[in-house]
Amino acid sequence: MNILERAHEIADELVAWRRTIHARPEPGFRETETAALIAATLEPLGYRLRTQVGRTGIVAERGAGPPVIAIRADMDALPIQEANRVPYASQVPGMMHACGHDAHVAAALGAARLLAEEALPGTVRFLFQPSEESEDEEGVSGAPRMIADGAMEGVDAVVALHVEGTLATGDITVRAGPAGAGVDTFYAAVIGRGGHGARPHEGIDPIHIAGHVILALHAIPARRLDPTAPAVVSIGTLHGGQTDNVIPDRVELSGTIRYLDPALQPLLHVEIERALSLARTMGGDYQLRIRKGYPPLVHDEQVVRAIRQAAADLLGEAHVHTAPMTMGAEDFSFLCACAPGAMFRLGCRIEGDERSLHSPRFDLDERCLPIGAATLAHTALRLMTARQKKEQ
Repeated sequence: MNILERAHEIADELVAWRRTIHARPEPGFRETETAALIAATLEPLGYRLRTQVGRTGIVAERGAGPPVIAIRADMDALPIQEANRVPYASQVPGMMHACGHDAHVAAALGAARLLAEEALPGTVRFLFQPSEESEDEEGVSGAPRMIADGAMEGVDAVVALHVEGTLATGDITVRAGPAGAGVDTFYAAVIGRGGHGARPHEGIDPIHIAGHVILALHAIPARRLDPTAPAVVSIGTLHGGQTDNVIPDRVELSGTIRYLDPALQPLLHVEIERALSLARTMGGDYQLRIRKGYPPLVHDEQVVRAIRQAAADLLGEAHVHTAPMTMGAEDFSFLCACAPGAMFRLGCRIEGDERSLHSPRFDLDERCLPIGAATLAHTALRLMTARQKKEQ
């Protein structure tokens, strides 16, 4: 019996784990119930546990000696009110597993169950990570917090999965090299001098100035950067004024900066400052703060090859595809900066009713769970075996 057949035999457990977690979603750095379920599941399987890693994370190990292969699963939910009417719907008002992290944990637990039955040629280390979607009061997400607590020490390779609601169940995608964007956030204010809307010449209209600033910001990728270098500057919030006939003193805006090439990051910051400086040219002023976020996600070619081979063994080559480039961001990028790593996309599409990630209607075809568990486990075994052969 191969590892996928064994995974299908525990499919009911995978679904039960996923639904339990889905019904009790928890925000970043507060995943205590989820962590307790993980610990209670893994300890009887003989895993060595460290709890409260990166605040609420868990590190679970089995096996001995090198190589050390890490499998990461994020645990946190999103501040979204679930719209699905299903028996396992969120019981927490305003919180929902709309990004599939409940499935990530269930698949990783399944992989742990499968690997507990193997004579491991090395060590497998599971990283159940808090707060991928959000940051703490110091602006730090879960991956760097776990790294600071030693979760990646001695790791030779790291793998993860992410469910994909637009991809057919039974398929996976993965790509080598740049696979996700680096992301920073900017917060700005255009400052003028308010006055009566009937006498605009007596003040300095920050709304008028902000219009020019917005055009300059949106032009950065198209006119200030090499057009072959992917980058995004998007404005997400814009606030100014309270009364229809009063020119306000200031307009506030914020947005996201995305890039694949790390060399673009300082250039983007300079160009955003340049765009805001139009406010001074037009008689006003500005304030700008840029908060650095996740670095670009770069997948290691050898780890990608192991994922592709493992998935092809289990699913057939026709079900293994190259993932499209995305400007989405993932704090898995911090782990990939510590050791060679890669994340694959796991198809979970509900046929006839496609559900998008981060939607209040997001749900998944739970038949993907054994596939995810088996692919994670088989990839870890392949990486261990390949590393041992290389060292012999």
